[in-house]
Amino acid sequence: MTNKDIKISNAFENGKAFIGFLTAGDPSIDKTVEYVLAMEEAGCDLVEIGIPFSDPVAEGVVIQEANLRALKNNTTTDDVFEAISRIREKSDIPLVFLTYINPVFYYGYDKFFAKCKELNICGIISPDLPYDEKDEILDVATENDVDVISLVAPTSKERIQMIASEATGFIYVVSSLGVTGMRSNIRTDLKSILEDIKEVTDVPAAVGFGINTPEQAENISKIADGVIVGSAIVNIIAEHGENAKEPLVKYVKSMKDAISK
Repeated sequence: MTNKDIKISNAFENGKAFIGFLTAGDPSIDKTVEYVLAMEEAGCDLVEIGIPFSDPVAEGVVIQEANLRALKNNTTTDDVFEAISRIREKSDIPLVFLTYINPVFYYGYDKFFAKCKELNICGIISPDLPYDEKDEILDVATENDVDVISLVAPTSKERIQMIASEATGFIYVVSSLGVTGMRSNIRTDLKSILEDIKEVTDVPAAVGFGINTPEQAENISKIADGVIVGSAIVNIIAEHGENAKEPLVKYVKSMKDAISK
C-alpha cells in the first residue's frame, strides 16, 4: 500500500486531526504494528512513532519508562523500520518519527532518511534539535520528502512567527513548559500563540504535551487544527501490555469523538 503519495496534510483534510503517539518496541515490535493499526481504526489521523533512546530528556516518566522497556527488548532502529514496513502493508496513515537526533546520527543521515522515503515516513520531530540547528538534517530530510516538524513553545511572538513562517508538515505547539506528561490544567495562553502562527502561515498547528481527557481535547480543538496525545496512550500500553488493543481503541475513539463535535 506504499505506492500512493502519503502526506501529513492528509491528516488534516477531514476536520480536526487526532494525533497519537507510542514508543516502538513497547511491549514488542509485533504489538507496535498491531497498536498503530488499531489506533488508526479507532480514529487516529496521524501517528507519531517514538524510536527508543536511552536519554529522552524532553520526556516525562511515562515515556521514559516506555523507552527503557523497548530498549530492554533490544529494539533497534532497524526493528522500528521493520515495524513500519509491516504497517505499510495494510495502511496509508501518515506516520511521523519522534526521535532524538543521536540515533539518527549513528544510523547515518543519508541512510536513515532514504529509508524513511522508502517507507513513506512523512516527518520527523526531534526534541533535542534546536530550531537554530535544524539545518543539520534539513537538506537530507527534504531531499527524501520528510518534513522536519517545528516545535513552538510559549515564547516571544517574534520567535513564534519566525519558526512558524518556515514550518512544513505541521507545527507542534507545546502546551506547557517542561517535559511531556499528563496535566490536569493547561494554563498557557494557547489562543494567542495560535493566532500568532496563523498570521504568518497556513501550515496546520497541533497542540501537544499534557492533553489526556476528552474535555481537554475538545477545548483545544476549538482553537487548534489538531490535538496530540502521547503519555496517556503510552500509559494504557504500560498498564495493559500485550492486551492493550481494546482499551487503546476505546480511548482513541473517545478522544476523536471529542474533537469531532
